Amino acid sequence: MTTDLRLVPAALAAWAAAWGLTTGAGGTGAAPVVVTVAAAGAVGAALVLALAGPADGRPVRAPGAPSTQRRRVARVAAHVLLALGVVAAVAFSVRVHAVGRAPVEALAAQRADTTLTGRVVADGGPGAFGAGESWVLAADSLTARAVTSRVSARVEVTTATQAPPYGARVVVRGRLSPAEDGAPESARAAAEAAQIVRAPAASVRATNAMRAALLDVTADLSPQAQGLVPGIAVGDTSRLPADLAEAFRATGLTHLTAVSGGHFAIVLALVTALAGAVRAPRAVRVTLVAVVAAGFVLLVRPDPSVQRAAAMCAVTLLGLVLGRPATSMPSLAACAAVLLCGDPWLARSFGFALSCAATMGLVLLAPALVRRLAPWLGRGAAFALAVPIAAQLACGPVLVLLSPAVPTTSILANLLAAPAVAPATILGLAATLTAAWWPAGAQALAWLAGGATWWIATVARWCAALPGAALPWPGGAVGALALLAATAALLVLVLRRGPGDGWPMAWSESGRRALRGTRASARAAITRFRRGATTGRDVRMASGVLVVVLVVVAGASAAVVRIAPARGDVPTDWQVVACDVGQGDTLAVRTGPASAIVVDVGPEGDAAGRCLDRLGVTRVDLLVLTHDHLDHVGGLAAVLAGRQVRAAWVSPLDEPAANARRTAAELQAAGVPPRVPDVGETVHLAAGSWQVDVRVLGTGIAGGAQHSSVGRASAEGDGVNDSSLALELSARGPGGALDLVALGDLEEPGQDALLASLRTGGPPGVADGVDVVKVAHHGSASQSAGLARLLHPRVALVSVGAGNTYGHPTGRMLGLYAGVGSTTVRTDECGTAVLVVRGGRVGLACT
Repeated sequence: MTTDLRLVPAALAAWAAAWGLTTGAGGTGAAPVVVTVAAAGAVGAALVLALAGPADGRPVRAPGAPSTQRRRVARVAAHVLLALGVVAAVAFSVRVHAVGRAPVEALAAQRADTTLTGRVVADGGPGAFGAGESWVLAADSLTARAVTSRVSARVEVTTATQAPPYGARVVVRGRLSPAEDGAPESARAAAEAAQIVRAPAASVRATNAMRAALLDVTADLSPQAQGLVPGIAVGDTSRLPADLAEAFRATGLTHLTAVSGGHFAIVLALVTALAGAVRAPRAVRVTLVAVVAAGFVLLVRPDPSVQRAAAMCAVTLLGLVLGRPATSMPSLAACAAVLLCGDPWLARSFGFALSCAATMGLVLLAPALVRRLAPWLGRGAAFALAVPIAAQLACGPVLVLLSPAVPTTSILANLLAAPAVAPATILGLAATLTAAWWPAGAQALAWLAGGATWWIATVARWCAALPGAALPWPGGAVGALALLAATAALLVLVLRRGPGDGWPMAWSESGRRALRGTRASARAAITRFRRGATTGRDVRMASGVLVVVLVVVAGASAAVVRIAPARGDVPTDWQVVACDVGQGDTLAVRTGPASAIVVDVGPEGDAAGRCLDRLGVTRVDLLVLTHDHLDHVGGLAAVLAGRQVRAAWVSPLDEPAANARRTAAELQAAGVPPRVPDVGETVHLAAGSWQVDVRVLGTGIAGGAQHSSVGRASAEGDGVNDSSLALELSARGPGGALDLVALGDLEEPGQDALLASLRTGGPPGVADGVDVVKVAHHGSASQSAGLARLLHPRVALVSVGAGNTYGHPTGRMLGLYAGVGSTTVRTDECGTAVLVVRGGRVGLACT
């Protein structure tokens, strides 16, 4: 039976148009181009699919018969009109949203003080570095400069106090700042607090109480259960331990805490079974399932993946009411197109993309894999194995866009964790429903759910620790397309069905033959694959493509791991970068796909800003200005321009005074109040497969008394250097971990004071040595031999300008770090120095 793909071109057209039109340029002159390209692609796909023949498996009359020709013309016209219609609908939706967003975006660009009124549409989470809470407001009224306007825009709000309850109507007074390009939010706002003017609706209050009560009854459980029981039950990951969250990402288990179709299937299957057990009529069953599904959406919150699952549930129920059961692929395509027309920004949600991709994999690939594996494993085992394989193959190209690596243990982890998922979900939901009125019973249920989540956590940590758990892979669109091509070729090899030749034999035969064939033969091969009748020649062609793709990818992956003096493009999996800003400092440590911690911003000019642009950094999670010398703060304006900066740390010494005043004014104007951190203060940042732990090692102040060198001139400088912030940054990416210590411009007295502090009470990791040290003061002669011996880094990074008149880096510094076994990397020789970690090995690319 052939899969019905007739609605797929329309869904893809909606996605392409929504993606293009929700960029910053998409709402202006680029809109006609985006719509034209999306429409042309949709029409082309629709024509190909329509001319290929009926997709429902029905026989047609002999070619050339009048009725056949008329039917084909009508089919072509319907496909083309549908594809054009969804593109037009998406364009119209973006235009309508733009009208409601425009006033907010305009005031955000001016960083204006405003009063916003609206409804809370996202639960609060930790603000930047634990400073208050961040949540989302659906604003419908805006007052600025004595003028009140009607708006329709989402605003990310950060308040110093606890976030208001989900669903409440609130008033917020604060300063706006621009949101990231393509974000669903129109702006960000910083405010002291939110004033609640209307409580949430009764149904929403009930779900809020259930979620809060679940956190209460799980508070005394083990750390994994505190995080996983609420995470699997209702998608609340606020207490998930950082190491466990990383293990979930590395093993492809994050879908367990991102509520989507799997959770709906478990809940609704249980409800259907209970209704069937009491012999409820069909109308009652359908109504009951609809009510439970709606309540479940309120409980877990309508995130993108939940919207997709709920929409498909609605289509299925509608089909049952009408007596026409819906098929999966048309339902998925229709739901995706409709949701994208309603909210075009869903096209940029990785959660929505992964949910759709996983569903598509289960619909298109799982049945074929079951048929292939069943003769060898039996139908039950084949189904258990086919589901994670299909989901991983479908989601792989999307996951590569988030992290340039392919998880090799994902299928194993999902297979091992599967038996515990349903018990954890059902018991967790039961605890949620009873926690508000029967805490003792709910605590017992949560404890039982914790037993199931213990197994899931154990599987995640064990699989993540296996050698080769992540295969390095090129990132970005190129990596996604390469993985897509490799996946398609592999599927042709595995799923081929020919008389008398099993796929193991075909695989070995294909490895001995070269790729050949013309365009016509390739088209015929695709047609045969759709009909499930591929030939040996098709297998040979697919295997050749697979080999070529893997060779190219392997070569690209290996090219960056070695230390190479040649300059080139920035590796997509960069982890730490010392920007070439001349005689100054700018260091970027990656915290996510497009975010980083930035330490110092170099001298005056746009060198630091251009470096961050090149790295694709659109959000600075933490900006650290180690001290106020111009070669460390001069480039601040270029770094702030067009980027979201969530928090800023500065030195405790406001000298030179003019530089300090200018820096503070620029940060305040950007809506980022500067703050002096405390010694020992720690921050954890994570997004996607990236995470960084930051610890303040020194601030020029120890034990409440200033270092004797602070404010006093020394051999090199005016005493300000020893007021530099010193940091330890422990970074982890898909390829492994890297520890770095950044010393600012500390001179020998300040370094000796830091050494004494580390020896008496410093973090144990630093005392055991680190991977990288950002050498103090551009490699001046004022270095502490004891600190160099304690840290003994593998790499000593020196940020220094070519031909500088200071003699940096000095022979003393170079000899000192060479003596402790360090490899020195200089930006005057290397340019922008990029450090990556692949397979646990630290590599360098000079760009």
